[in-house]
Amino acid sequence: MLPGMPQQSGSSEEKRLRKLFRELNPQDKASLLRFAEFLAASPSEDIEPMTEFPVPEAMPRPEQESVVKAIKRLTATYHMISRDRLLNETSNLMAAHVLHGKAAAAVIDELEILFEQHYITLKTEFEQNL
Repeated sequence: MLPGMPQQSGSSEEKRLRKLFRELNPQDKASLLRFAEFLAASPSEDIEPMTEFPVPEAMPRPEQESVVKAIKRLTATYHMISRDRLLNETSNLMAAHVLHGKAAAAVIDELEILFEQHYITLKTEFEQNL
C-alpha cells in the first residue's frame, strides 16, 4: 500500500457490503444508509422488568410509506420487542426490497405480520412465566 492511501481492511462481510453498496443507485444507497442507522441506534432508556405485558401502540399505516419508515413505525408500535429478535428477518425483507426489487407495499405487509407474530410469541411466553 502506498503511503497516504486508505487501507482496504475489514472482514469479508464488510468487503461484501462495500461491494454491494458501490453497485447500488443513489436512492438505494440512501435507503441502505437509513436502514444501517436504524440498526445502529441503541435504546436510550433502561427497561424495567414488566409486571404487565404491554399493549402495542396502534399507529395507522400511511398510504405512502417507505420500508424504512414502516420499520420505524412498527418498532415504535411494538416497542416491547427487542431489535435483536427481529434483526435477521427484518434484514432479509429489507434486502428483498432494496437488492431484489420486491415492492415496498408487499414488504411492509410482511413486516407487519412479522412484528405481530413476534408480539404474540412474546406475550405467550410472558403469560406462561407469570
